[in-house]
Amino acid sequence: MVANQSFEKQFKHSISTGVSLVDFNAPWCKPCRAQEPIIKTLEKDYHGTAWVTTLNIDENRDIALKLGIQSIPTIIIYKDGREMNRFVGIQTTETLNHALQDVIDQPTLLPPRR
Repeated sequence: MVANQSFEKQFKHSISTGVSLVDFNAPWCKPCRAQEPIIKTLEKDYHGTAWVTTLNIDENRDIALKLGIQSIPTIIIYKDGREMNRFVGIQTTETLNHALQDVIDQPTLLPPRR
């Protein structure tokens, strides 16, 4: 359990600054496998601009539950730790490119007030 809590902290830290696209999936999910080449292309295209990654929900159930992920693939785009966009099901390269670029072009978000 400690490893999962540690990974959850690492995940939160990774999405806390800049733009991130996270593809929540599982190895047994055929639509997830179909989405994989598009995610890999985005990872290359946005290297240095946005963090693009995948997260296996079977290995990270706590994160998936906390985020309310009920269907996969689910793709979430974050900016400075805030969810900006969520897609459920297979998405085209064009759709994800447009969504990422829109979030990248938005001004940096101010941290939440405490």
